[in-house]
Amino acid sequence: MTNFNTKTVAVSFFLFIAVIAPTITFGAVYAKATNNYIGAVELLLATAWCGIFYSLVSGQPMMINGGTGPVLTFQAVCYDLAKQLDVPFLTFNAWIGIWVCFYQLTAAFFDFNRLIKKATRFTDETFALLIVSIFLLGAIGNPSSKVGLFHYFGTDHPHHEDMLEEDATYDYMTVALLSLILGLGTAFFAIGLRQIRSSAFCCSDYARTVITDFAITISVVVMTALRHTVFEDVQIEELNVPDTFATSFTCCTEDCRDYWPTDCPDQAEPWGRRPWIVDLFDLNGNTEVIFIAAALGIPAFILTFLDNGITWHIVNHPSNRLAHGDAYNYDTVVSAVMVLVNSLMGLPWLVASTVPCIMHITAMQEKDNKGEVKYIQESRLTGLFTHGLVLACIFALSVIKLIPLPVLYGVFLFMGLVALPGQQFYQRFILLFQQPSKIDKNHYTTHIPINRIHKYTMFQFLFFGIVCVVREIKSISIAFPVMVLLCIPARLYLHPRLFSKDELTLLDGSPEEIERWLLKNDPEGEAIEKPSKSAQEEHIAQNGLKLPDSINDDDEVAHA
Repeated sequence: MTNFNTKTVAVSFFLFIAVIAPTITFGAVYAKATNNYIGAVELLLATAWCGIFYSLVSGQPMMINGGTGPVLTFQAVCYDLAKQLDVPFLTFNAWIGIWVCFYQLTAAFFDFNRLIKKATRFTDETFALLIVSIFLLGAIGNPSSKVGLFHYFGTDHPHHEDMLEEDATYDYMTVALLSLILGLGTAFFAIGLRQIRSSAFCCSDYARTVITDFAITISVVVMTALRHTVFEDVQIEELNVPDTFATSFTCCTEDCRDYWPTDCPDQAEPWGRRPWIVDLFDLNGNTEVIFIAAALGIPAFILTFLDNGITWHIVNHPSNRLAHGDAYNYDTVVSAVMVLVNSLMGLPWLVASTVPCIMHITAMQEKDNKGEVKYIQESRLTGLFTHGLVLACIFALSVIKLIPLPVLYGVFLFMGLVALPGQQFYQRFILLFQQPSKIDKNHYTTHIPINRIHKYTMFQFLFFGIVCVVREIKSISIAFPVMVLLCIPARLYLHPRLFSKDELTLLDGSPEEIERWLLKNDPEGEAIEKPSKSAQEEHIAQNGLKLPDSINDDDEVAHA
Protein backbone atom coordinates (compact mmCIF):
# COMPACT_ATOMS: atom_id res chain seq x y z
CA MET A 1 0.00 0.00 0.00
CA THR A 2 2.95 2.32 -0.66
CA ASN A 3 3.10 5.49 -2.77
CA PHE A 4 -0.08 7.27 -1.76
CA ASN A 5 0.37 10.65 -3.47
CA THR A 6 -1.12 12.91 -6.14
CA LYS A 7 0.10 10.63 -8.96
CA THR A 8 -1.71 7.66 -7.41
CA VAL A 9 -4.95 9.66 -7.17
CA ALA A 10 -4.57 11.06 -10.70
CA VAL A 11 -3.83 7.67 -12.26
CA SER A 12 -6.81 6.17 -10.41
CA PHE A 13 -9.17 8.70 -12.01
CA PHE A 14 -7.56 8.13 -15.42
CA LEU A 15 -7.88 4.35 -15.14
CA PHE A 16 -11.49 4.70 -13.98
CA ILE A 17 -12.33 6.58 -17.19
CA ALA A 18 -10.30 4.07 -19.23
CA VAL A 19 -12.08 1.12 -17.59
CA ILE A 20 -15.68 2.34 -17.34
CA ALA A 21 -16.14 3.18 -21.03
CA PRO A 22 -15.24 -0.23 -22.53
CA THR A 23 -17.04 -1.96 -19.66
CA ILE A 24 -20.37 -0.34 -20.51
CA THR A 25 -19.75 -0.74 -24.26
CA PHE A 26 -18.87 -4.43 -23.89
CA GLY A 27 -21.90 -4.84 -21.62
CA ALA A 28 -24.21 -3.71 -24.42
CA VAL A 29 -22.59 -6.20 -26.82
CA TYR A 30 -22.89 -8.98 -24.21
CA ALA A 31 -26.61 -8.20 -23.82
CA LYS A 32 -27.17 -8.52 -27.57
CA ALA A 33 -25.11 -11.74 -27.83
CA THR A 34 -26.71 -13.52 -24.85
CA ASN A 35 -30.30 -12.23 -25.02
CA ASN A 36 -29.70 -10.06 -21.92
CA TYR A 37 -28.65 -12.93 -19.64
CA ILE A 38 -25.41 -10.95 -19.28
CA GLY A 39 -25.48 -7.17 -19.70
CA ALA A 40 -23.85 -3.91 -18.66
CA VAL A 41 -24.79 -4.25 -14.97
CA GLU A 42 -23.28 -7.74 -14.75
CA LEU A 43 -20.05 -6.57 -16.41
CA LEU A 44 -19.85 -3.51 -14.15
CA LEU A 45 -20.27 -5.66 -11.03
CA ALA A 46 -17.70 -8.21 -12.26
CA THR A 47 -15.21 -5.44 -13.09
CA ALA A 48 -15.68 -3.79 -9.69
CA TRP A 49 -15.39 -6.81 -7.41
CA CYS A 50 -12.66 -8.55 -9.44
CA GLY A 51 -10.62 -5.34 -9.59
CA ILE A 52 -10.83 -4.77 -5.83
CA PHE A 53 -10.13 -8.43 -5.07
CA TYR A 54 -7.20 -8.57 -7.52
CA SER A 55 -5.63 -5.35 -6.23
CA LEU A 56 -5.63 -6.74 -2.68
CA VAL A 57 -4.51 -10.34 -3.14
CA SER A 58 -2.78 -10.67 -6.54
CA GLY A 59 0.93 -11.36 -6.96
CA GLN A 60 1.48 -8.59 -9.54
CA PRO A 61 -1.02 -5.83 -8.69
CA MET A 62 -0.23 -3.55 -11.64
CA MET A 63 -2.63 -5.62 -13.78
CA ILE A 64 -6.07 -4.39 -14.83
CA ASN A 65 -8.72 -7.02 -15.61
CA GLY A 66 -11.65 -6.52 -17.94
CA GLY A 67 -13.88 -7.97 -20.60
CA THR A 68 -12.24 -8.84 -23.92
CA GLY A 69 -13.49 -9.61 -27.42
CA PRO A 70 -12.35 -13.26 -27.61
CA VAL A 71 -13.97 -14.17 -24.28
CA LEU A 72 -17.17 -12.38 -25.34
CA THR A 73 -17.15 -14.31 -28.62
CA PHE A 74 -16.72 -17.61 -26.80
CA GLN A 75 -19.56 -16.95 -24.37
CA ALA A 76 -21.79 -15.94 -27.31
CA VAL A 77 -21.01 -19.32 -28.92
CA CYS A 78 -21.90 -21.01 -25.63
CA TYR A 79 -25.28 -19.22 -25.65
CA ASP A 80 -26.09 -20.56 -29.12
CA LEU A 81 -24.99 -24.06 -28.08
CA ALA A 82 -27.12 -23.90 -24.92
CA LYS A 83 -30.20 -23.23 -27.05
CA GLN A 84 -29.37 -26.25 -29.22
CA LEU A 85 -28.92 -28.45 -26.13
CA ASP A 86 -32.15 -27.09 -24.58
CA VAL A 87 -30.52 -26.08 -21.30
CA PRO A 88 -30.50 -22.67 -19.58
CA PHE A 89 -27.54 -20.62 -20.79
CA LEU A 90 -26.37 -19.44 -17.36
CA THR A 91 -26.36 -23.02 -16.00
CA PHE A 92 -24.39 -24.24 -19.01
CA ASN A 93 -22.03 -21.29 -18.73
CA ALA A 94 -21.55 -21.93 -15.00
CA TRP A 95 -20.49 -25.55 -15.56
CA ILE A 96 -18.00 -24.46 -18.24
CA GLY A 97 -16.63 -21.90 -15.77
CA ILE A 98 -16.24 -24.56 -13.08
CA TRP A 99 -14.17 -26.68 -15.47
CA VAL A 100 -12.11 -23.64 -16.54
CA CYS A 101 -11.36 -23.01 -12.87
CA PHE A 102 -10.23 -26.64 -12.46
CA TYR A 103 -8.01 -26.45 -15.56
CA GLN A 104 -6.45 -23.17 -14.40
CA LEU A 105 -5.65 -24.64 -10.97
CA THR A 106 -4.05 -27.63 -12.73
CA ALA A 107 -2.04 -25.30 -14.99
CA ALA A 108 -0.78 -23.37 -11.97
CA PHE A 109 0.17 -26.56 -10.10
CA PHE A 110 2.13 -27.97 -13.07
CA ASP A 111 3.64 -24.59 -14.05
CA PHE A 112 2.20 -24.35 -17.57
CA ASN A 113 3.25 -20.70 -17.41
CA ARG A 114 6.82 -21.72 -18.20
CA LEU A 115 5.66 -21.76 -21.84
CA ILE A 116 4.56 -18.11 -21.58
CA LYS A 117 7.92 -17.19 -20.08
CA LYS A 118 9.61 -18.28 -23.31
CA ALA A 119 7.96 -15.34 -25.08
CA THR A 120 10.21 -12.44 -26.07
CA ARG A 121 9.68 -8.86 -27.22
CA PHE A 122 8.67 -10.28 -30.65
CA THR A 123 5.56 -11.98 -29.23
CA ASP A 124 4.79 -9.31 -26.62
CA GLU A 125 4.83 -6.40 -29.05
CA THR A 126 2.94 -8.26 -31.79
CA PHE A 127 0.11 -8.82 -29.31
CA ALA A 128 0.40 -5.34 -27.75
CA LEU A 129 0.28 -3.58 -31.12
CA LEU A 130 -2.80 -5.60 -32.04
CA ILE A 131 -4.62 -4.46 -28.90
CA VAL A 132 -3.45 -0.84 -29.36
CA SER A 133 -4.70 -0.90 -32.97
CA ILE A 134 -8.09 -2.13 -31.74
CA PHE A 135 -8.34 0.90 -29.45
CA LEU A 136 -7.26 3.29 -32.23
CA LEU A 137 -9.71 1.82 -34.76
CA GLY A 138 -12.45 1.83 -32.14
CA ALA A 139 -11.85 5.55 -31.61
CA ILE A 140 -11.33 6.67 -35.22
CA GLY A 141 -13.62 4.29 -37.08
CA ASN A 142 -13.65 0.51 -37.28
CA PRO A 143 -14.21 -0.72 -40.88
CA SER A 144 -16.08 -3.80 -39.63
CA SER A 145 -18.60 -1.98 -37.40
CA LYS A 146 -20.28 1.39 -36.84
CA VAL A 147 -17.97 2.27 -33.96
CA GLY A 148 -15.74 5.36 -34.09
CA LEU A 149 -15.80 9.11 -34.66
CA PHE A 150 -15.77 9.15 -38.47
CA HIS A 151 -18.79 6.84 -38.71
CA TYR A 152 -20.90 9.76 -37.48
CA PHE A 153 -20.50 11.29 -40.96
CA GLY A 154 -22.55 8.45 -42.47
CA THR A 155 -26.34 8.69 -42.59
CA ASP A 156 -26.66 5.00 -41.72
CA HIS A 157 -25.17 5.40 -38.24
CA PRO A 158 -27.57 3.80 -35.66
CA HIS A 159 -27.67 7.00 -33.58
CA HIS A 160 -28.73 9.07 -36.60
CA GLU A 161 -31.43 6.57 -37.57
CA ASP A 162 -32.89 6.56 -34.05
CA MET A 163 -32.87 10.35 -33.79
CA LEU A 164 -34.43 10.87 -37.24
CA GLU A 165 -37.35 8.68 -36.19
CA GLU A 166 -37.94 10.96 -33.19
CA ASP A 167 -37.13 14.34 -34.78
CA ALA A 168 -37.48 15.06 -38.51
CA THR A 169 -35.40 18.26 -38.17
CA TYR A 170 -32.39 16.36 -36.78
CA ASP A 171 -29.13 17.46 -38.48
CA TYR A 172 -26.68 14.59 -38.53
CA MET A 173 -23.79 16.68 -39.92
CA THR A 174 -23.90 19.02 -36.94
CA VAL A 175 -23.78 16.05 -34.60
CA ALA A 176 -20.95 14.44 -36.61
CA LEU A 177 -18.83 17.60 -36.61
CA LEU A 178 -19.29 18.25 -32.89
CA SER A 179 -18.58 14.59 -32.10
CA LEU A 180 -15.32 14.82 -34.05
CA ILE A 181 -14.35 18.04 -32.23
CA LEU A 182 -15.11 16.54 -28.81
CA GLY A 183 -13.28 13.28 -29.55
CA LEU A 184 -10.14 14.81 -31.05
CA GLY A 185 -10.26 17.63 -28.52
CA THR A 186 -10.29 15.18 -25.59
CA ALA A 187 -7.30 13.25 -26.94
CA PHE A 188 -5.08 16.12 -28.03
CA PHE A 189 -5.91 18.44 -25.14
CA ALA A 190 -4.82 15.63 -22.77
CA ILE A 191 -1.65 15.06 -24.81
CA GLY A 192 -0.94 18.79 -24.64
CA LEU A 193 -1.39 18.84 -20.86
CA ARG A 194 1.07 15.93 -20.58
CA GLN A 195 3.73 18.09 -22.26
CA ILE A 196 3.54 20.70 -19.49
CA ARG A 197 5.72 18.48 -17.28
CA SER A 198 8.82 19.27 -19.35
CA SER A 199 7.91 22.91 -20.08
CA ALA A 200 8.45 26.20 -18.23
CA PHE A 201 4.75 26.85 -17.64
CA CYS A 202 3.18 27.11 -14.14
CA CYS A 203 4.81 28.30 -10.98
CA SER A 204 6.55 25.13 -9.77
CA ASP A 205 7.61 21.65 -10.70
CA TYR A 206 4.96 20.23 -8.37
CA ALA A 207 2.18 22.14 -10.18
CA ARG A 208 3.41 20.91 -13.56
CA THR A 209 3.50 17.34 -12.24
CA VAL A 210 -0.07 17.53 -10.91
CA ILE A 211 -1.40 18.93 -14.21
CA THR A 212 0.40 16.19 -16.14
CA ASP A 213 -0.90 13.45 -13.86
CA PHE A 214 -4.51 14.70 -14.10
CA ALA A 215 -4.28 15.41 -17.86
CA ILE A 216 -6.92 12.98 -19.11
CA THR A 217 -9.28 13.71 -16.18
CA ILE A 218 -9.07 17.46 -16.82
CA SER A 219 -9.63 16.91 -20.54
CA VAL A 220 -12.73 14.75 -20.01
CA VAL A 221 -14.24 17.24 -17.54
CA VAL A 222 -13.58 20.21 -19.85
CA MET A 223 -15.04 18.54 -22.95
CA THR A 224 -18.06 17.22 -21.04
CA ALA A 225 -18.71 20.69 -19.60
CA LEU A 226 -18.36 22.17 -23.09
CA ARG A 227 -20.97 19.79 -24.44
CA HIS A 228 -23.48 20.53 -21.63
CA THR A 229 -23.07 24.33 -21.69
CA VAL A 230 -22.15 25.68 -25.13
CA PHE A 231 -23.64 22.81 -27.19
CA GLU A 232 -26.44 21.59 -24.92
CA ASP A 233 -28.99 21.63 -27.77
CA VAL A 234 -26.98 19.31 -30.02
CA GLN A 235 -28.17 15.71 -29.67
CA ILE A 236 -24.79 14.00 -29.15
CA GLU A 237 -24.77 10.23 -28.65
CA GLU A 238 -24.52 9.20 -25.00
CA LEU A 239 -23.56 5.99 -23.26
CA ASN A 240 -26.34 3.41 -23.09
CA VAL A 241 -26.23 3.04 -19.33
CA PRO A 242 -28.86 0.94 -17.48
CA ASP A 243 -31.24 2.87 -15.23
CA THR A 244 -31.04 0.67 -12.13
CA PHE A 245 -28.70 -1.81 -10.48
CA ALA A 246 -30.37 -5.15 -11.12
CA THR A 247 -29.82 -8.22 -13.26
CA SER A 248 -30.41 -7.51 -16.95
CA PHE A 249 -32.74 -10.45 -17.69
CA THR A 250 -36.42 -9.72 -16.98
CA CYS A 251 -38.47 -12.91 -16.85
CA CYS A 252 -41.87 -13.65 -18.34
CA THR A 253 -42.51 -16.48 -15.87
CA GLU A 254 -41.06 -17.96 -12.70
CA ASP A 255 -38.73 -20.36 -14.53
CA CYS A 256 -37.00 -17.37 -16.23
CA ARG A 257 -36.66 -19.09 -19.60
CA ASP A 258 -38.25 -16.30 -21.66
CA TYR A 259 -37.25 -12.63 -21.86
CA TRP A 260 -39.84 -9.92 -21.27
CA PRO A 261 -41.11 -8.20 -23.39
CA THR A 262 -39.56 -9.84 -26.49
CA ASP A 263 -40.80 -13.38 -25.81
CA CYS A 264 -44.13 -12.40 -24.22
CA PRO A 265 -45.30 -9.16 -25.90
CA ASP A 266 -48.89 -9.56 -24.65
CA GLN A 267 -47.77 -9.55 -20.99
CA ALA A 268 -48.09 -6.10 -19.39
CA GLU A 269 -45.50 -6.54 -16.65
CA PRO A 270 -42.54 -8.91 -16.15
CA TRP A 271 -42.71 -11.61 -13.49
CA GLY A 272 -39.39 -10.35 -12.10
CA ARG A 273 -35.67 -10.53 -12.76
CA ARG A 274 -33.42 -13.57 -12.80
CA PRO A 275 -31.67 -14.33 -9.47
CA TRP A 276 -28.01 -13.44 -8.89
CA ILE A 277 -27.05 -17.05 -8.05
CA VAL A 278 -27.18 -19.62 -10.88
CA ASP A 279 -28.97 -22.94 -10.28
CA LEU A 280 -26.32 -25.51 -11.26
CA PHE A 281 -28.82 -28.36 -11.46
CA ASP A 282 -31.38 -26.67 -13.70
CA LEU A 283 -30.26 -28.92 -16.58
CA ASN A 284 -33.71 -29.73 -17.98
CA GLY A 285 -32.90 -33.43 -17.47
CA ASN A 286 -29.75 -33.27 -19.62
CA THR A 287 -27.09 -34.35 -17.12
CA GLU A 288 -24.65 -35.11 -19.95
CA VAL A 289 -24.30 -31.32 -20.32
CA ILE A 290 -21.83 -31.41 -17.42
CA PHE A 291 -19.43 -33.51 -19.50
CA ILE A 292 -20.03 -31.44 -22.64
CA ALA A 293 -19.07 -28.43 -20.52
CA ALA A 294 -15.85 -30.22 -19.54
CA ALA A 295 -14.91 -30.50 -23.22
CA LEU A 296 -15.81 -26.88 -23.95
CA GLY A 297 -13.84 -25.84 -20.89
CA ILE A 298 -10.59 -26.79 -22.65
CA PRO A 299 -10.72 -24.10 -25.40
CA ALA A 300 -12.13 -21.65 -22.84
CA PHE A 301 -9.17 -22.39 -20.56
CA ILE A 302 -6.70 -21.94 -23.43
CA LEU A 303 -8.35 -18.61 -24.26
CA THR A 304 -8.25 -17.19 -20.72
CA PHE A 305 -4.82 -18.68 -19.98
CA LEU A 306 -3.23 -17.10 -23.05
CA ASP A 307 -5.00 -13.74 -22.64
CA ASN A 308 -3.73 -13.55 -19.07
CA GLY A 309 -0.28 -14.98 -19.67
CA ILE A 310 0.69 -12.82 -22.63
CA THR A 311 -0.48 -9.62 -20.93
CA TRP A 312 1.34 -10.57 -17.71
CA HIS A 313 4.49 -11.18 -19.74
CA ILE A 314 4.20 -7.75 -21.40
CA VAL A 315 3.79 -6.00 -18.05
CA ASN A 316 6.62 -7.95 -16.40
CA HIS A 317 9.08 -7.21 -19.23
CA PRO A 318 12.41 -5.99 -17.78
CA SER A 319 12.15 -2.71 -19.72
CA ASN A 320 9.25 -1.68 -17.44
CA ARG A 321 11.62 -1.71 -14.41
CA LEU A 322 9.13 -3.37 -12.08
CA ALA A 323 10.81 -4.38 -8.83
CA HIS A 324 7.92 -6.27 -7.23
CA GLY A 325 8.47 -9.39 -9.32
CA ASP A 326 6.14 -11.71 -11.22
CA ALA A 327 3.77 -14.37 -9.90
CA TYR A 328 2.43 -16.23 -12.92
CA ASN A 329 1.21 -19.38 -11.17
CA TYR A 330 -0.18 -17.62 -8.11
CA ASP A 331 -2.04 -15.12 -10.29
CA THR A 332 -3.41 -18.03 -12.34
CA VAL A 333 -4.98 -19.33 -9.11
CA VAL A 334 -6.41 -15.86 -8.40
CA SER A 335 -7.85 -15.78 -11.93
CA ALA A 336 -9.37 -19.24 -11.40
CA VAL A 337 -11.19 -18.03 -8.29
CA MET A 338 -12.57 -15.01 -10.16
CA VAL A 339 -13.80 -17.17 -13.07
CA LEU A 340 -15.50 -19.56 -10.61
CA VAL A 341 -17.33 -16.83 -8.67
CA ASN A 342 -18.40 -15.01 -11.84
CA SER A 343 -19.71 -18.25 -13.34
CA LEU A 344 -21.81 -19.02 -10.25
CA MET A 345 -23.28 -15.50 -10.27
CA GLY A 346 -23.96 -15.32 -14.00
CA LEU A 347 -21.28 -12.68 -14.57
CA PRO A 348 -18.86 -12.55 -17.54
CA TRP A 349 -15.34 -13.92 -17.20
CA LEU A 350 -12.61 -11.29 -16.90
CA VAL A 351 -8.99 -11.57 -17.99
CA ALA A 352 -6.00 -9.24 -18.03
CA SER A 353 -6.79 -6.30 -20.33
CA THR A 354 -3.67 -5.34 -22.30
CA VAL A 355 -4.08 -1.63 -23.10
CA PRO A 356 -5.26 -0.54 -19.61
CA CYS A 357 -2.33 -2.54 -18.18
CA ILE A 358 0.13 -0.76 -20.49
CA MET A 359 -1.43 2.61 -19.67
CA HIS A 360 -1.23 1.83 -15.95
CA ILE A 361 2.47 1.05 -16.23
CA THR A 362 3.16 4.08 -18.45
CA ALA A 363 1.23 6.47 -16.20
CA MET A 364 3.14 5.36 -13.07
CA GLN A 365 6.57 5.66 -14.72
CA GLU A 366 8.98 8.57 -14.46
CA LYS A 367 11.12 9.04 -17.60
CA ASP A 368 14.10 11.23 -18.43
CA ASN A 369 14.38 13.53 -21.46
CA LYS A 370 15.51 10.58 -23.62
CA GLY A 371 12.39 8.58 -22.77
CA GLU A 372 14.29 6.09 -20.58
CA VAL A 373 12.42 4.84 -17.52
CA LYS A 374 14.10 6.16 -14.37
CA TYR A 375 11.62 4.97 -11.80
CA ILE A 376 8.13 3.48 -11.48
CA GLN A 377 5.76 3.83 -8.58
CA GLU A 378 4.39 0.40 -7.75
CA SER A 379 1.26 0.32 -5.64
CA ARG A 380 -1.93 -1.64 -5.04
CA LEU A 381 -3.76 1.61 -4.35
CA THR A 382 -4.37 2.59 -7.98
CA GLY A 383 -6.20 -0.65 -8.74
CA LEU A 384 -8.09 -0.44 -5.44
CA PHE A 385 -9.18 3.18 -5.96
CA THR A 386 -10.03 2.66 -9.65
CA HIS A 387 -12.34 -0.27 -9.06
CA GLY A 388 -13.74 1.32 -5.92
CA LEU A 389 -14.91 4.15 -8.21
CA VAL A 390 -16.40 1.58 -10.61
CA LEU A 391 -18.30 0.02 -7.69
CA ALA A 392 -19.52 3.45 -6.58
CA CYS A 393 -20.73 4.37 -10.07
CA ILE A 394 -22.97 1.26 -10.12
CA PHE A 395 -25.15 3.13 -7.62
CA ALA A 396 -24.86 6.45 -9.53
CA LEU A 397 -25.31 5.35 -13.13
CA SER A 398 -27.02 8.62 -14.07
CA VAL A 399 -23.74 10.47 -13.48
CA ILE A 400 -21.93 8.33 -16.06
CA LYS A 401 -24.61 9.23 -18.62
CA LEU A 402 -23.37 12.83 -18.54
CA ILE A 403 -20.17 11.86 -20.40
CA PRO A 404 -20.78 11.99 -24.17
CA LEU A 405 -19.73 8.89 -26.11
CA PRO A 406 -17.42 10.90 -28.46
CA VAL A 407 -15.46 12.06 -25.40
CA LEU A 408 -14.87 8.43 -24.47
CA TYR A 409 -13.77 7.76 -28.05
CA GLY A 410 -11.24 10.51 -27.39
CA VAL A 411 -10.04 8.65 -24.31
CA PHE A 412 -9.52 5.51 -26.44
CA LEU A 413 -7.61 7.58 -29.01
CA PHE A 414 -5.44 9.08 -26.26
CA MET A 415 -4.67 5.64 -24.83
CA GLY A 416 -3.67 4.29 -28.22
CA LEU A 417 -1.54 7.29 -29.21
CA VAL A 418 0.29 7.34 -25.88
CA ALA A 419 0.95 3.58 -25.92
CA LEU A 420 2.28 3.48 -29.51
CA PRO A 421 5.63 5.34 -29.19
CA GLY A 422 6.86 2.98 -26.48
CA GLN A 423 6.59 -0.04 -28.80
CA GLN A 424 9.86 -0.92 -30.56
CA PHE A 425 7.82 -2.69 -33.26
CA TYR A 426 6.11 0.63 -34.08
CA GLN A 427 9.44 2.49 -33.96
CA ARG A 428 10.97 0.04 -36.44
CA PHE A 429 7.90 0.26 -38.67
CA ILE A 430 8.37 4.05 -38.85
CA LEU A 431 11.97 3.47 -39.97
CA LEU A 432 10.61 2.04 -43.23
CA PHE A 433 9.61 5.57 -44.25
CA GLN A 434 12.69 7.45 -43.04
CA GLN A 435 15.87 8.44 -44.84
CA PRO A 436 18.65 6.12 -43.57
CA SER A 437 21.14 8.95 -42.97
CA LYS A 438 18.58 10.79 -40.81
CA ILE A 439 17.61 7.85 -38.61
CA ASP A 440 18.15 8.32 -34.86
CA LYS A 441 21.00 6.25 -33.48
CA ASN A 442 20.34 3.58 -30.88
CA HIS A 443 21.71 0.15 -30.03
CA TYR A 444 20.19 -1.64 -33.04
CA THR A 445 20.36 1.08 -35.73
CA THR A 446 24.04 1.56 -34.89
CA HIS A 447 25.10 -2.08 -35.09
CA ILE A 448 22.66 -3.66 -37.60
CA PRO A 449 22.38 -2.76 -41.31
CA ILE A 450 19.12 -0.97 -42.00
CA ASN A 451 18.01 -3.54 -44.59
CA ARG A 452 18.30 -6.30 -41.97
CA ILE A 453 16.20 -4.25 -39.54
CA HIS A 454 13.57 -3.81 -42.25
CA LYS A 455 13.60 -7.54 -42.96
CA TYR A 456 12.99 -8.32 -39.28
CA THR A 457 10.20 -5.70 -39.12
CA MET A 458 8.43 -7.08 -42.20
CA PHE A 459 8.70 -10.61 -40.83
CA GLN A 460 7.06 -9.46 -37.60
CA PHE A 461 4.47 -7.50 -39.58
CA LEU A 462 3.57 -10.72 -41.40
CA PHE A 463 2.72 -12.42 -38.09
CA PHE A 464 0.86 -9.29 -36.96
CA GLY A 465 -1.21 -9.39 -40.17
CA ILE A 466 -2.05 -13.08 -39.73
CA VAL A 467 -3.25 -12.48 -36.16
CA CYS A 468 -5.35 -9.50 -37.33
CA VAL A 469 -6.98 -11.51 -40.13
CA VAL A 470 -7.83 -14.38 -37.77
CA ARG A 471 -9.32 -11.96 -35.28
CA GLU A 472 -11.51 -10.21 -37.89
CA ILE A 473 -13.02 -13.45 -39.27
CA LYS A 474 -15.82 -14.08 -36.78
CA SER A 475 -16.02 -17.82 -37.41
CA ILE A 476 -12.40 -18.34 -36.27
CA SER A 477 -11.77 -15.18 -34.20
CA ILE A 478 -11.90 -17.21 -31.00
CA ALA A 479 -8.57 -18.82 -31.99
CA PHE A 480 -6.61 -15.60 -32.26
CA PRO A 481 -4.76 -16.01 -28.90
CA VAL A 482 -3.50 -19.37 -30.20
CA MET A 483 -2.12 -17.54 -33.24
CA VAL A 484 -0.33 -15.17 -30.89
CA LEU A 485 1.07 -18.18 -29.02
CA LEU A 486 2.51 -19.52 -32.29
CA CYS A 487 4.80 -16.48 -32.33
CA ILE A 488 6.83 -18.16 -29.55
CA PRO A 489 7.95 -21.25 -31.54
CA ALA A 490 8.44 -19.02 -34.60
CA ARG A 491 10.83 -16.87 -32.58
CA LEU A 492 12.61 -19.85 -31.02
CA TYR A 493 13.04 -22.05 -34.10
CA LEU A 494 12.45 -19.98 -37.26
CA HIS A 495 14.18 -16.70 -36.42
CA PRO A 496 17.63 -18.24 -35.80
CA ARG A 497 17.56 -19.55 -39.39
CA LEU A 498 16.92 -16.06 -40.78
CA PHE A 499 18.86 -13.77 -38.44
CA SER A 500 22.18 -13.97 -36.64
CA LYS A 501 22.46 -14.36 -32.88
CA ASP A 502 23.79 -10.81 -32.54
CA GLU A 503 20.89 -9.37 -34.55
CA LEU A 504 18.33 -11.22 -32.43
CA THR A 505 20.01 -10.06 -29.23
CA LEU A 506 19.92 -6.40 -30.25
CA LEU A 507 16.41 -6.51 -31.73
CA ASP A 508 14.68 -8.96 -29.40
CA GLY A 509 16.82 -9.32 -26.28
CA SER A 510 16.08 -8.15 -22.76
CA PRO A 511 17.76 -4.92 -21.55
CA GLU A 512 20.29 -7.00 -19.59
CA GLU A 513 21.21 -9.10 -22.65
CA ILE A 514 21.61 -5.98 -24.78
CA GLU A 515 23.72 -4.33 -22.08
CA ARG A 516 26.04 -7.33 -21.89
CA TRP A 517 26.35 -7.40 -25.69
CA LEU A 518 27.24 -3.71 -25.82
CA LEU A 519 29.81 -4.02 -23.05
CA LYS A 520 31.44 -6.91 -24.89
CA ASN A 521 31.27 -5.67 -28.47
CA ASP A 522 31.10 -1.88 -28.14
CA PRO A 523 32.67 -0.87 -24.83
CA GLU A 524 33.24 2.69 -26.05
CA GLY A 525 29.65 3.13 -27.18
CA GLU A 526 26.73 4.47 -25.21
CA ALA A 527 25.40 1.80 -22.86
CA ILE A 528 21.77 1.44 -21.92
CA GLU A 529 21.02 3.72 -19.03
CA LYS A 530 20.09 1.97 -15.82
CA PRO A 531 18.06 3.59 -13.07
CA SER A 532 20.23 4.58 -10.12
CA LYS A 533 19.29 5.06 -6.53
CA SER A 534 20.37 8.69 -6.70
CA ALA A 535 18.02 9.31 -9.63
CA GLN A 536 15.16 7.81 -7.62
CA GLU A 537 16.03 9.88 -4.58
CA GLU A 538 16.24 13.05 -6.70
CA HIS A 539 12.77 12.30 -8.11
CA ILE A 540 11.41 11.70 -4.61
CA ALA A 541 12.96 14.89 -3.25
CA GLN A 542 11.38 16.95 -6.05
CA ASN A 543 7.91 15.46 -5.73
CA GLY A 544 7.64 14.72 -2.04
CA LEU A 545 7.19 10.98 -2.55
CA LYS A 546 7.99 8.14 -0.23
CA LEU A 547 10.62 5.62 -1.30
CA PRO A 548 9.16 2.10 -0.96
CA ASP A 549 10.95 -0.08 1.57
CA SER A 550 11.50 -2.73 -1.10
CA ILE A 551 13.85 -0.37 -2.99
CA ASN A 552 15.95 0.78 -0.05
CA ASP A 553 18.41 -2.09 -0.34
CA ASP A 554 21.29 -1.52 -2.78
CA ASP A 555 21.22 -5.11 -4.03
CA GLU A 556 17.51 -4.87 -4.84
CA VAL A 557 18.04 -1.58 -6.68
CA ALA A 558 20.76 -3.17 -8.78
CA HIS A 559 18.51 -6.16 -9.46
CA ALA A 560 15.60 -3.88 -10.46
